[in-house]
Amino acid sequence: MMDKKHVVFSISFLLLLCMGCDRQSHFIGDEATRKQVMNDFRAKQAVFPEGDLFATFNESLPVEEKEALAFLYAYMPIGDLTDYSGEFYLKNIRSSFLAKAEMPWGDSIPDVIFRHFVLPVRVNNENLDDSRLVFYEELKDRVKGLSLYDAVLEVNHWCHEKVIYTPSDGRTSSPLASVRTAYGRCGEESVFTVAALRSVGIPARQVYTPRWAHTDDNHAWVEAWVNGKWHFLGACEPEPVLNLGWFNEPAYRGMLMHTKVFGKYDGPEETVEVTDCYTEINVIDNYAPTAKSTVKVVDTAGRPVKDAQVEFKLYNYAEFYTVASKMTNAEGETFLSAGKGDMLIWATKGGAFGFSRISFGKDEHVTVTLDKKPGDDVTFSLDIVPPVAGSIAVDVTEAQKEKNAGRMSEEDVIRNGYVATFCTEEKAKALADELGLDPAGTIRYLTGSRGNWREIERFLRSAAPENRASAMALLAVISPKDLRDTPFSVLADHLLNTPLSTGALFDAYILNPRVANELLTPYRSVFRTEAADLSAKAQDNPQAVVEWVKHHITVKERLNPQRIPVMPLGVWRARVADIHSRNIFFVALMRSFGVPARIERVTRKVQYFTQDNWVDVDFESAAPVIPEQGKIAVGYKAIKALVDPTYYSHFTLAKILPSGKLQTLDFEYGDVDMGGGNTWSRLFKQPLPMDEGDYLLITGNRMAKGNVLANVVSFRVERGKTTHVDLVMRESGSDIQVIGTIGDVEAKFRRADNSEEATILSTTGRGYFIIGILGARQEPTNHAMRDIAAFTKEFEAWNRCILLLFKNEKDWTNFDAKEFGALPGTIVYGIDTGHTISAMLASAMNLPDANQLPLFIIADTFGRVVFSSKGYTIGLGEQMMRIIHKL
Repeated sequence: MMDKKHVVFSISFLLLLCMGCDRQSHFIGDEATRKQVMNDFRAKQAVFPEGDLFATFNESLPVEEKEALAFLYAYMPIGDLTDYSGEFYLKNIRSSFLAKAEMPWGDSIPDVIFRHFVLPVRVNNENLDDSRLVFYEELKDRVKGLSLYDAVLEVNHWCHEKVIYTPSDGRTSSPLASVRTAYGRCGEESVFTVAALRSVGIPARQVYTPRWAHTDDNHAWVEAWVNGKWHFLGACEPEPVLNLGWFNEPAYRGMLMHTKVFGKYDGPEETVEVTDCYTEINVIDNYAPTAKSTVKVVDTAGRPVKDAQVEFKLYNYAEFYTVASKMTNAEGETFLSAGKGDMLIWATKGGAFGFSRISFGKDEHVTVTLDKKPGDDVTFSLDIVPPVAGSIAVDVTEAQKEKNAGRMSEEDVIRNGYVATFCTEEKAKALADELGLDPAGTIRYLTGSRGNWREIERFLRSAAPENRASAMALLAVISPKDLRDTPFSVLADHLLNTPLSTGALFDAYILNPRVANELLTPYRSVFRTEAADLSAKAQDNPQAVVEWVKHHITVKERLNPQRIPVMPLGVWRARVADIHSRNIFFVALMRSFGVPARIERVTRKVQYFTQDNWVDVDFESAAPVIPEQGKIAVGYKAIKALVDPTYYSHFTLAKILPSGKLQTLDFEYGDVDMGGGNTWSRLFKQPLPMDEGDYLLITGNRMAKGNVLANVVSFRVERGKTTHVDLVMRESGSDIQVIGTIGDVEAKFRRADNSEEATILSTTGRGYFIIGILGARQEPTNHAMRDIAAFTKEFEAWNRCILLLFKNEKDWTNFDAKEFGALPGTIVYGIDTGHTISAMLASAMNLPDANQLPLFIIADTFGRVVFSSKGYTIGLGEQMMRIIHKL
């Protein structure tokens, strides 16, 4: 219930809105929508009686601003309410209204589109900042004289001046942090680009494919609303026209694309889920041929099951990953529209579960029976077929492409000029010498911090001589992204409010401010003073902190459906959190008290360390739990194409939870340092300790066309026992086949190392070889080069030529092999002058043109092609080695 203060405030707020109706325009014109928003706002307010979080509404504000503010507060997740002030949101609202008034397209944007796709500060799960105000000042004059269509293109060119693609961890940096760093992964690039478009009043949204169907990985990009239609673009990857990106082809093979729309949105798109904070919509129809399938869930007696959870799972990264989750209706039914390929359906309710394959485009109706429970045998093989290849058509001329490429080169110069201001190795070494620090570590931290290097330098300079070793230890345990976006004040708070000590346990689980995927913030100084009594109890009885959290922190999971971590101080002050944020808060609190604590990376259990044991924290139990464990011994009989399977490439382990749902164990980032990537031999060299319970071993062998030969085996781990299970990699029965010819193996190109003319055969010699056509600074090419680098030893052992060609001199100049690490020494680079070889490869692969880069083939002396790959493909190096092993 709301307390008296909040009741009075709510009544006053509604009276102000009503009194102003005649004199001021509404932000929410539709009365029914306005009523719903106000009801949702009051419900949100009732949940947060602590912390005076709604004080901004006491100010005298225009009705339009108050309604906009109420809309944001009604649907923002917990952390946005507790971690950012009302003034922050007011500034953003006023900037949005200013852009609408000043931009020539402002009046053409429908109210509902503006409300959901311009006004919201949040795009997805990023950290929020003042980017809207900053970007508006930079962009307003640049786009004011353009059409809305051209303005979208121009904003993307500006984004490319600031940020390019580089992979990083899953925490999404804020837009300004991406600018400071000058790069980001696709999720960060798309958040940044949406923020830039919205800053000048252009409706925009992030589109995300949780997983591709034909290859391992995912991707995010942007849609912008132009004159009544949504158009897509690659974030920070400007093209001469909209609806064009390197991902036109993989998107055509996609099975699900979605976007999370702020608030309760009732648009024309298919709704996947409506939460208290966002509406998830399915936009796959914009990209691929689709089909709708209905799933019916029944019990063992054949009766419909209402409110069963149906997870639609794609095979990707060797796990069955949930891309959509829906609940059944009273008839036991739900539905999904998806690309025409295969998924696994996994349905659960009340501890019972069932599963089935579904082929969209073939299966209009599928029935799943809840006939299993944890402990039952779950063993099956599955042949998974992705959607067929194709591409989204778009009209663009070569002249447009050439002009666009010229602009991108100019933008590279602008960005590189900024990057040149970052700390150099020479400057970092000089600082190390001055302060008596480890030179290698100092160079790594300062150069790795990129545009944030002055904050890191200040942190090291400010540390007292006796604290410098701890300061370096702190920088060693945080993530590379933390180095790039954490200010001095945050690092100083953690260093100065942690007692001096040493050792691996101390560094990793007390000194370390990084708990999970949260933004690093200062909190230790506050906990040190405001929680002093609790800290004293924790030294003798760590379980006392567990009990305090159980009784003082209210869990409201539905108010943070995106699982965006609430800052520890936000939890402390509001006393409300989702489960994940509560867990982060608990670990932060314990570390502040000097008690080692963690969220264990493999199983994601919350634990603290006492009396030489890691103790599981169960906030529902009255006593600490030391987990009962057994061991698993996994055998593997190597197949010719795969000697040592890799976790997240060929196999994963998933725990079957009491609910019947699956939880993949994250052995890639386990606390045990396996070194060099977790392969079968590294993980299971000795029997591996695991908690008691039921598990699945999932394996998959992905073929060149994207189809997968999957195998699933269940097993049980019992206390004190060793369970034996076999890792089985299914093989294709088909032999290597000739799939085309490249024609003239004497075709000429110009070598990049000496500018001399050469032929394919004079360079590769007799036997099999690889030819690739690359696109410099293009994400698919970057992925391909990293995949090749991962198999450098294998390619060098094969000892055959890898001929990598560029279409022109400019592409070769823009290419930097050092970005990809150690590449095979058998690579020869060249320029395909006249595009003869590119055309031959396109013909051999039955492509309409040679622009779907990169292109790769394996061929022999006679030009016979036995392998081909085009465009975006994850695991290219492994796929080629699989073919090579069979030659």
